[in-house]
Amino acid sequence: AVSRHYLSEFSVVCSEKVKEHVIDIMSWIHESVQESCVNYYDRFRRVTFVTPKSLISFLESYKILYKDKQENIVIMSERMSSGLDKLDEAGASVAVLKKDLIEMNKVIAVASEEAEEVLATVEQSKGAAEIVKVEVAEKKGQAEALVKNISAVKEVAEEKLEKALPALEEAEAALKTIKAADIATVRKLGKPPYLITLIMDCVCILFRRKVKPIRPDTDKAFIQSSWEESLKVMSDTSFLRKIVEYPTDLINAEMVDMMVPYFQYPQYTFEAAKVACGNVAGLLSWTMAMSKYFEVNKEVLPLKANLAVQEAKYQKASGDLQEAEDLLLQKEIELADVQRTLEEAVSKKEAVLTEAKKCQDKMDAATALIGGLAGEKIRWTEQISSFKSETDRLVGDVILRTAFLSYTGPFNQEFRSDLQSVWIKQVIEKMIPLSANVNVIDSLTDRSQIGEWNIQGLPTDELSIQNGIIATKAMRFPLLIDPQSQGKVWIKNKEKQNKLIVTALNHKYFRNHLEDSVNLGVPIIIEDVAEELDPCLDNLLDRNLLKVGTQYKVKIGDKEVDWNPAFRCYITTKLPNPAYTPEVFARTSIIDFTVTMRGLEDQLLGRVILTERKELEDERVLLVETVTGNMKKMKELEANLLHKLSTTQGSLLDDVTVIEVLNTSKNTALEVKEKIEIAKVTEAKINAAREEYRVVATRGSVLYFLVCSMARVNNMYQTSLVQFLERFDASMYNSAKTHITQKRIKRIINYLTFEIYRYKSRGLYEKDKFLLVLLMALSIDRQLELITFDEFQTFIKGGAALDLNDCPPVPFRWMTDETWLNLVQLTNLSPFVNILSKVSGNERAWFTWYKKDAPENEIIPDGYNSLDPFRRMLLIRSWCMDRTIAQSRKYIAHSLGERFAEPVVLNFEELILESRELMPMVCFLSLGSDPSSNIELLAKKNELKCHPISMGQGQEIHARKLIMACIEDGGWVLLQNCHLGLEYMVELTIQILELERLGKEASVSQNFRIWITTEPHPKFPITLLQMSLKYTNEPPAGIRAGLKRTYTNLSQDFLDYSQSPFYLPLVYSISFLHTVVQERRKFGPLGWNIPYEFNSSDWYASCLFVQNHLDDLEQGKGISWVTVRYMLGEVYSFKEQEAYLSAIDEMFNVDPPQVYGFHSNAEITYQTNTMRNILDEIMAIQPRESSAGTGESREDRVARQVKEMLSKTPLAFDLFDVKQHLIAMGATSSMNIFLRQEIDRMQRIIILVRTIFKDLLLAVEGTIIMSENLRDALDNIYNARVPTVFKRGSWVSSSLGFWFTELLERHMQFYNWCFGSRPVVFWMSGFFNPQGFLTAMRQEVARAHQGWALDQVTMHNDVLKVGPEECKKPPKEGVFVYGLFVDGAGWDKRTSRLVEATNKVLFTLMPVIHIYAIFSTAAKNPKLYTCPVYKKMNRTDLNYICALWVQSNKPPDHWTLRGVALLCD
Repeated sequence: AVSRHYLSEFSVVCSEKVKEHVIDIMSWIHESVQESCVNYYDRFRRVTFVTPKSLISFLESYKILYKDKQENIVIMSERMSSGLDKLDEAGASVAVLKKDLIEMNKVIAVASEEAEEVLATVEQSKGAAEIVKVEVAEKKGQAEALVKNISAVKEVAEEKLEKALPALEEAEAALKTIKAADIATVRKLGKPPYLITLIMDCVCILFRRKVKPIRPDTDKAFIQSSWEESLKVMSDTSFLRKIVEYPTDLINAEMVDMMVPYFQYPQYTFEAAKVACGNVAGLLSWTMAMSKYFEVNKEVLPLKANLAVQEAKYQKASGDLQEAEDLLLQKEIELADVQRTLEEAVSKKEAVLTEAKKCQDKMDAATALIGGLAGEKIRWTEQISSFKSETDRLVGDVILRTAFLSYTGPFNQEFRSDLQSVWIKQVIEKMIPLSANVNVIDSLTDRSQIGEWNIQGLPTDELSIQNGIIATKAMRFPLLIDPQSQGKVWIKNKEKQNKLIVTALNHKYFRNHLEDSVNLGVPIIIEDVAEELDPCLDNLLDRNLLKVGTQYKVKIGDKEVDWNPAFRCYITTKLPNPAYTPEVFARTSIIDFTVTMRGLEDQLLGRVILTERKELEDERVLLVETVTGNMKKMKELEANLLHKLSTTQGSLLDDVTVIEVLNTSKNTALEVKEKIEIAKVTEAKINAAREEYRVVATRGSVLYFLVCSMARVNNMYQTSLVQFLERFDASMYNSAKTHITQKRIKRIINYLTFEIYRYKSRGLYEKDKFLLVLLMALSIDRQLELITFDEFQTFIKGGAALDLNDCPPVPFRWMTDETWLNLVQLTNLSPFVNILSKVSGNERAWFTWYKKDAPENEIIPDGYNSLDPFRRMLLIRSWCMDRTIAQSRKYIAHSLGERFAEPVVLNFEELILESRELMPMVCFLSLGSDPSSNIELLAKKNELKCHPISMGQGQEIHARKLIMACIEDGGWVLLQNCHLGLEYMVELTIQILELERLGKEASVSQNFRIWITTEPHPKFPITLLQMSLKYTNEPPAGIRAGLKRTYTNLSQDFLDYSQSPFYLPLVYSISFLHTVVQERRKFGPLGWNIPYEFNSSDWYASCLFVQNHLDDLEQGKGISWVTVRYMLGEVYSFKEQEAYLSAIDEMFNVDPPQVYGFHSNAEITYQTNTMRNILDEIMAIQPRESSAGTGESREDRVARQVKEMLSKTPLAFDLFDVKQHLIAMGATSSMNIFLRQEIDRMQRIIILVRTIFKDLLLAVEGTIIMSENLRDALDNIYNARVPTVFKRGSWVSSSLGFWFTELLERHMQFYNWCFGSRPVVFWMSGFFNPQGFLTAMRQEVARAHQGWALDQVTMHNDVLKVGPEECKKPPKEGVFVYGLFVDGAGWDKRTSRLVEATNKVLFTLMPVIHIYAIFSTAAKNPKLYTCPVYKKMNRTDLNYICALWVQSNKPPDHWTLRGVALLCD
């Protein structure tokens, strides 16, 4: 219905019938993915969802993609058709052009003749003009010579006149002071001053006026003046102007001579004149200046005369020159007219030639175009004809493409391929048109685009390329599951040029970043999200746009932001297996970007070559870039050519650029083709050289996936790809160099393998270190094909999958069913095909071998002794699970080397050397592993300050201040118990990342370090773990390793502390004791009921006590040895730390259990449990296998089991009926009250079991919803484990089968007791509250004896020599109980005593025990062993029932050290 709603109106090129099939298949594809989600979870434990919204998105994507592809086909078809039409036009134009060219050639001949005639006339006119030009040049030369001569004379004159200029200027300045009024005043004077009359006489002389004859004036002692004449001169109104404009060249020597006497007159000075006549005194200066001027000018006058003559000559020459130039101009005009005529003739000729050339060019172009595009013409013609069928097939092709983009992102390569195969099959069955060999990669992108992505950092494997396509083409914004940050690096490089914004959900400016990105249309990447997204992203991811006017807005939180269509959002998470909600799956396109084995191998190969053969890798990268660029260029050229052909207006031959584009295309295409061919040869050479080093990359890839798989064992065991690459690069840098390539490769591989083992092992708990090294050996051997997949599966599973009823019968009573099933499974492997017949036919040899303490070291019967260590391990695992660890150590030493069998000892000094300022060091805490004291001692040793702070509520403030202070000033910050401050851990992660981003600008002190201690927590920030150095400080397994660590971490100064002969032995004794009490913990309840923490602080405190005790000893007094054990007789005593370490190295790697005070069987229990746990862990981290060939799904299988169990489950008790029977038996009897309480508890369990079973069947059928409890029940029942809901209020059991059997047996005991008679022997393991049962028994005995107070009545017991079947009557007092097992010892029925356990018999069933009450509170016989009784193997106070007293021929302390107890199960 949904598909029909979306597609019924949508136009698709197909028949109505096909469209109906399309509508049907869209819903079918959605349902097929839903099924795949369930299968994917079953196999890989990865949660994926598809929702109705996913289907809607799928349908919308189909419509968009179909429309785009259809439009693209139409555009390409039109362009190609237009191009072909233009080519046809060009072909038709050639014939017309040939005729035009013949006519043009005739016109060219006529135009050429006319041009020749005009050319002759032009030559004639040119000659005449040249003659005139020569004349003009001569005259011009003469005129220039005259000008030069005149200039020289003029210069001399001016130079001489320059000397007179100051006097003239002085006179002019004086004249300027005289005004007309001043002259008028002088003129009106009746008797002017004598000096004025003299001045005016000089003026008259200069003006050539008549002066009186010279007569002496006796009064003045000078001559008489001509005042009358002076008055006439002054009366002239233009007098002053005439003085100013006086012609100085008219002054002659006579005039000057006449003025000389005046000048010699003593009073004829300017000062005197100023006194006499004020401003008129300026005339005096003027007269004297005129005289001076004359003295100079008399020399200049002849020059001036000469100048005048020369200038006259120049005027004549200029006139002649002008005439000649006029004549030349006339000739040039005539020449220009003729030239114009010539040009017109030539132009006419050239126009015709141009037309002819144009015509020829058109012909050439047409020929070139038709010839050049011959190949394209054929291809385009074929392609146009194929467009029709391509359009028909588009309907099916787009279904696959859209389904791929919409649904395959969260799945791995295997599931993607399977889904596509199923879809293709269904599309073909529905007869929907589909392209043959459809390939989503080729149809959704091209090789040049992929090459560009690879250069930007996208891995080259197929899965990564598919991820790149989904990330860029899918309709929804991508959310990358990217634990190795590969996708993040690619996106950052890809979007760098687009101004990518990098942010995180917990970034303080996250909202601002988001709003800016949406508004500006720039891409944003939200890094390292967890399993929940910020609700403010909902509208953005759903593209819920609001139209406001002509613009669109989107609501982010409570703020409306302008929507830019260019906006693109990327989200990444480092969680390797996040469980996102269906809403997140609906809103985003989730893509599993986890690195693939092949993809990582290629990357590592690049790094190896870059280090070992840098020139090769540089050449390869350049080659990839060149080929990618060339392919892109070829594609652009073809598109450009098609565009040019289709958009050219008019004739194609008129557009020269078309030919240019064609030529460029052809030349470039040839060049590119050559380059690609050369590149192929070069690439082959480079690859051949690179392949030699591939083994290093392959080993690296295997090791990386191994260390990553450890995170599934414990989520704290995170290793980032960056950390791994650091170790990988260090292996090449630090491994021994050699010129022999194969030797060098071997050294790198050996160094790398041990380096990864050392690095990863340091950060694992002790229980997981052996798992790592065993998995490492198995993974490497599987990659080297030394071990087959079937052999590996047999090793981890044994015969657990086989049904005993389908196998041959077990041949011997001493052989367990499990062993026989394992051997049956072994027959599927080639070395063990005949093992069943060989074992059956040689019982004694196999029994003798099996009973040996260490069968792996003995000769295996029937020719199996020659097996290699791994196949030998398979055989040992089948027979003796407890000895598999010992054999696996041999296998590891054989496969990897002896040093891998050695434990990695934590060295804090090395840790510091490896660390950096912004690389936190995280310690995973466990009992006895707090490293605080070591860190503080190390800080003191390095003369640095260590600031410890224990995290918890409110401690973040102090931690923040400490870190900020230490970043600046240096120092160590020790953040303890950080699992109590997870929010601050997230904040610290962001702070470190920000400081790393700032680099040198951050100015972090070189002495700054962060130490973190934490217990494992599922929500601890993965990013912080991936950037940290991780280590554990657990006591290592074994006495040797424990002593080695103790003596490695103490200093020589500590050993030299005291000179007492007792000091060193006592230190060793404490160290040995410390290791023993720690090692006892590994034996579980046998070692310590509660595994107390024995840490290095306890050891240190003990040593300090010894030091103080020895210091306080008085001279000559010895130590009191009361507290010192026999062990002191066996201690080592050396002076040097190195001597201790050497001696410790000589110890055995594996300790016998007797060292810890246990029987050898304790080791069997420990080893068996350890090996089972290891195999369970290996199995848990392997992908689930697909359904068996029967085709039975998980649900069907569980439903079948549930129906079977439901049919066996007893009905609930009728409580009314129970009450009536209890009344009949005596309702107030203490034992009957206890029975009623037990039945009530049993009733709840039965009702719960029946309800869950019924609901589960309904949920599997789909009648009711599968709740969380039902999902848990389904998973656990499938794995044969007890559902969590059953465990609450019931009992602990190792498997569902045992639990259900116990349910039936418990019900039977209660039912028979209530509705039958009181049991003769009670099955003590079948009670919910056995303590209550024993209390009821005490009450019953106390009531039977008058005067017995309950607090005076104590319990006692006797162990009988009979079994429950032999007890026919109940005891007179007390109860008979059975079902108890002795753990840690054996039981001798004959003597009824505790004895040492029989070899390889771990638990012994006790005979019936008579428990009764006595009226006494006195202490029991001290020779009896007080044996605790527990409900289950886990010996805690919750499981403790009581103590029973048993006979023994050894002191009770012996059994206490053995950890002997009685167990109900």
